Amino acid sequence: MSGAQDPVTITAYPDGPLLVRGAAVIETSDGEPIEVTRRTVALCRCGLSTIKPFCDGTHKAAGFRTDA
Repeated sequence: MSGAQDPVTITAYPDGPLLVRGAAVIETSDGEPIEVTRRTVALCRCGLSTIKPFCDGTHKAAGFRTDA
């Protein structure tokens, strides 16, 4: 298993979520920590997820598209 010292990476998937890998701290806009139980999480970019800030796949049905 990876150590806590591993770098955090964020990958923007075309027409999909941001995948965050590593020991990232995710917070609300008020600075409150959001519990993360996995080393890789998908963050919503379309704004339609019912489990924000996490992705629930709604972008596919909604036809969400990213630039380039």
